[in-house]
Amino acid sequence: MPPPQVDLLQGTLAMLILKTLALERMHGFGVSVRIRQMTSDVLRVDQGSLYPALHRLERRKLIRAEWGVSENNRKAKFYTLTPKGRRCLEQEASSWVRLSLAVNTVMQAE
Repeated sequence: MPPPQVDLLQGTLAMLILKTLALERMHGFGVSVRIRQMTSDVLRVDQGSLYPALHRLERRKLIRAEWGVSENNRKAKFYTLTPKGRRCLEQEASSWVRLSLAVNTVMQAE
């Protein structure tokens, strides 16, 4: 049985998408699958959240999209991280580490 799913904090989805695209160019569904795989099914990103987030990141010029053909021979939009997106990811990752350490400290208090 897969572990229970958890809700993402506001802004976390964007950071996860940026990190996933920092690893390699991929289409939207591939981003969703990769996040699910990397988190052992704890985080599942549904299309209703994923595609609006991808479009927001594209409007902010953090990612760029181009049409291509997927592994199953279908036309798909492939996303890549821009230099601005890479800088944003570095900042977000740093903030996330500070936040998660602070929350963890509180949770371990006796």
